[in-house]
Amino acid sequence: QLQPVESGGGLVQPGGSLTLSCVASGFTMDDYIIGWFRQAPGKEREGVACVSISGSVRTYSDSLKARFSISRDVAKNTVYLQMNSLKPEDTAVYYCAAGRRTKYGDTHVTLEARHYDYWGQGTQVTVSS
Repeated sequence: QLQPVESGGGLVQPGGSLTLSCVASGFTMDDYIIGWFRQAPGKEREGVACVSISGSVRTYSDSLKARFSISRDVAKNTVYLQMNSLKPEDTAVYYCAAGRRTKYGDTHVTLEARHYDYWGQGTQVTVSS
């Protein structure tokens, strides 16, 4: 079964850092655009970061790009989300998602959820003292 599998969430103090991992289960990541999304209680899901199929293009939510970084390790079939200077408002369930190659090509990036076909179960990140 094709599914992204997230890990690395947990409790971290404000100002701390955390790295989330997304491993491809049942598929090869370099055939898919990979994105990270998050959803806080009572709020809508929002796009956090995305890396293109080629791995050469990344995009971020404007409010997060100074603190978050997405990367991929093709050999490990894994995409990472490095989160620095965490704030209580970063508390959310973080989801990894994979989208099939489209007509937009291997450098396409998007934070629109409708472009993603497979979703992980999510990993909880809590930022609190």
